Amino acid sequence: MTVAFQGERGAFSEEAAYRLLGRRIRVLPCETFAAAFASVAAGKARYCLVPIENTLAGSVYENFDHLLENNLHIVGEVNLRIVHNLIAFPETTLKNLRRVYSHPVALAQCERFFARHPRVEKIPAYDTAGSVKLLASQRSPGAAAIASQTAAAVYGARILARHLEDHRENYTRFLLLSKTPRVSPRANKVSIVFSTRNIPGALFKCLSVFALRDIDLTKMESRPLRGRPWEYFFYLDFAGHVKEQRCRKALDHLAEVTNFLRVLGCYERAR
Repeated sequence: MTVAFQGERGAFSEEAAYRLLGRRIRVLPCETFAAAFASVAAGKARYCLVPIENTLAGSVYENFDHLLENNLHIVGEVNLRIVHNLIAFPETTLKNLRRVYSHPVALAQCERFFARHPRVEKIPAYDTAGSVKLLASQRSPGAAAIASQTAAAVYGARILARHLEDHRENYTRFLLLSKTPRVSPRANKVSIVFSTRNIPGALFKCLSVFALRDIDLTKMESRPLRGRPWEYFFYLDFAGHVKEQRCRKALDHLAEVTNFLRVLGCYERAR
């Protein structure tokens, strides 16, 4: 079973893939999110695992767009607790630390660490795990990276400090995507995308089909409808199963008041 993800070996996405599917999978690192989606469409990987939102940084908007542009199906999800580790090689210690590389989001989530070490320079990089890979090739004294525990293991580095993140309630939600739809018997969550006419009360009518049936909405996001200014696609997650009578009726009702409706997946909600 091959799982594609964006980033270098040791990325948080790889860690999330192991959490969801176990250690026996093969992983396929991809340079971009678009490449990860394309690898599944082309048959190079059975699945791709992509981040969709973080409890601190918010939604990963690019991947909402890829969900619409690619005919892939959500078949699972996992929530990963993000632990930022300070990773280095033997040439670097906390005493001679002068530079720290990582993705800009990771650096921003560790402000307290840098406030305690004002002489340490923050250097943005394209990827958290890629920063550790860079250190492995350079072996420069005084340089470290912020990345996952998996990245340290992949590149044979050591962890100088754990839990650099400012907030412990730092989670990223990842979606598992497949070319083939699959609905687990334990599925209890549905993701959809729809668009509606830009007229007064249109969105209210769409959301009311769920409120009238006491269906719990767990996430809503809007993205621009390209080529039609000030019109939007709405992404919606709700609790339930597509075979439940109330959910079927809600989706049938929604189809009557929208211009476009697509079910992205019915899957088991992450714990």
